[in-house]
Amino acid sequence: MSKIDTVRSAMMQAMKDKDKPRKDALSLLLSALKAKMIDKRADLTEEEENAVIFHEIKQAQETIESTPADRTDVIEEAKLRIAVYGEFAPKLMSEEEITAVISQVLSELGIDAPTAKDKGKIMKELMPRVKGKADGGLVNKLLTARFQ
Repeated sequence: MSKIDTVRSAMMQAMKDKDKPRKDALSLLLSALKAKMIDKRADLTEEEENAVIFHEIKQAQETIESTPADRTDVIEEAKLRIAVYGEFAPKLMSEEEITAVISQVLSELGIDAPTAKDKGKIMKELMPRVKGKADGGLVNKLLTARFQ
């Protein structure tokens, strides 16, 4: 069952429960997924669906950060959207799991003491393995911490 079907059924349930804020959040997510599918002109892969969900979560977080503190209604709506979208997002890798993948990539590349010069080569191998499963900023931070 695709994420579109899952989100649609959750939205129908929210309508039955008369939970308008949840229904609205799910409607926005469903629209984003459908728009991506229309742009691609084909069904989305699970990785693409997850990317759309993470993009929507990121947009809601940016809304919270950029909204003035006195606009509590907008902030609360964005927090609700993040909570609802989080139900459909896959679990992200922990720091320990990311560190293990970094170590594996370094050993495969034969790099014992990585430097900033090696970053491009390392990231080229590393990112396809963690894309959609880990936060890119966290991956970058953990890799940079290993540089000498």
